[in-house]
Amino acid sequence: MACSRRTCLILALVAVAQTGARSSSAQAPGTPRGAVGGSAIDVVELTAVMVQDDLRAGRYTVVQLAEAFLARIDRYEDHYNAFISMNPDALATAAELDEELGTTGPRGPLHGVPVVIKDNLDYAGLVTTAGFDGFSSAAGGVDVIPGDDAAAVERLREAGAVILGKTNMPDFARHGTRTRSSVAGETLNPYAVDRVPGGSSGGTATAVNASFAVLGLGTETGGSIQNPAAAQALVGVKPTFGLVPLEGALPMDATYRDVVGPIARTVRDAALTLDVIAGPTPEDRATYAAVGHIPEEGYAAGLSATALAGKRFGLVGPGWRDSYLPLAPETEALYREAVAVLESRGAGVVEDPFADRGWVELYGDRPSVPSVGSHDLLVYLQGLGPDAGFHSIEEWETLTGRDFRRGRPGRPPAAPTATEEGDAFQAWRMEIRALFRAVLREHELDGLFFPQAGEPIRPLVEDPERPDYRPNNHAELPSNIVNDIGLPTVTVPFAYYADGTPFVLAFIGDLWTDADLLAYAYDLEQATLARVPPELETEAR
Repeated sequence: MACSRRTCLILALVAVAQTGARSSSAQAPGTPRGAVGGSAIDVVELTAVMVQDDLRAGRYTVVQLAEAFLARIDRYEDHYNAFISMNPDALATAAELDEELGTTGPRGPLHGVPVVIKDNLDYAGLVTTAGFDGFSSAAGGVDVIPGDDAAAVERLREAGAVILGKTNMPDFARHGTRTRSSVAGETLNPYAVDRVPGGSSGGTATAVNASFAVLGLGTETGGSIQNPAAAQALVGVKPTFGLVPLEGALPMDATYRDVVGPIARTVRDAALTLDVIAGPTPEDRATYAAVGHIPEEGYAAGLSATALAGKRFGLVGPGWRDSYLPLAPETEALYREAVAVLESRGAGVVEDPFADRGWVELYGDRPSVPSVGSHDLLVYLQGLGPDAGFHSIEEWETLTGRDFRRGRPGRPPAAPTATEEGDAFQAWRMEIRALFRAVLREHELDGLFFPQAGEPIRPLVEDPERPDYRPNNHAELPSNIVNDIGLPTVTVPFAYYADGTPFVLAFIGDLWTDADLLAYAYDLEQATLARVPPELETEAR
């Protein structure tokens, strides 16, 4: 039987390392999480902390662990379609990490941890499609092949992570509910294949949820980490704008909104990942805004099972937004259960603190900055390196004979900060941030505590009569507001609806309160331990 492109590559990767895996397996002692060797290791819900413990104890090698994940991907990927491409160097990297572990010790806090990255993040030598068939020669376009890693990906590799592959996403991340690309098709939700997986980081979420990897990176402009995390009972970190470098991330709005953040199954894994990828770099000068705002001991060190005691949180209400409210009845019931747990942990709450403050009206007045997309994309393309196939959309159009904008006039790539529209957006953002802080001060709030979505996740096919009808209608409550303001948000699973789909909460705070939000999420996570892994299917679509 012929194999798919991804499956054939996975099988080839496993075959390459079989000899090395056999020789190393003889040296490994007993394995509480499964017998040594490839798919015999139980990778389901494996965490980065567990991987570090297991490697120190010699329960398996990095190569064997990577093979085990690849075997699981080989078994289930054709059904769930989480990936656009696999990393042909994954097992070679794993072998190098095994050698380092035996000689110089762990490379970093993610040594040997299998990770996935969204396919708008550069990995040197691999194609970055951003889901768009025009950026893939295999799909009839021209390959975008970067000369170096995205800054966040480079930091993952320096910390010892094994990048297994690049995950599916809607073309240019332009959908927050569904994840279907013109390169790889539709990604499914392991909890319910007839429900949406969330977008645009849906491929990363499905890979992490299905235990195809321990954790992954997503990107967000307007809910694209939060939404798939909520749809798949995951911890998603939408960091403060400027905390994590954007260099090497194919942008939507790198000037004001885009962020890179972790998607994981536990708060601790998310915090460990943020420790690795956060912080200033000359590759993205916006990150120097983070100086003085990163905890000296790191994000993971600040996690506490008593973090909620004595804190106060604002609850969602129509003062915050006029869409997706009131909550669906089942959502409201689960939310009230969550509030009760929050209070049992020693926290106080304030109902709808934004009521009668003009918040909805002010948010509705936000200006647009038309040049952002064209400017930021040009900056990205010019940074691909001298060997890239093209460095501008005009060059791409010449090479392909296609119209990138499909007949729509292109915006001149003016730096947004040099335009009056950019000035107006900055002024509006300062005003709405001031109002946000005024509300927090008035009610003595440490943050906000919302359901991430106002209703259960949507059907994958909204209308059987129109199977291609694909509304962008995830009932997100924090975004797009937090994205426009640059605020951090952390999602944490809490419960499941009667149909088995997840109910997930969101902690929201002021700029640079990422560490606090992670600590609050950890406290709630430890109080509930709510996440349940999905039961996977192998039936071909």
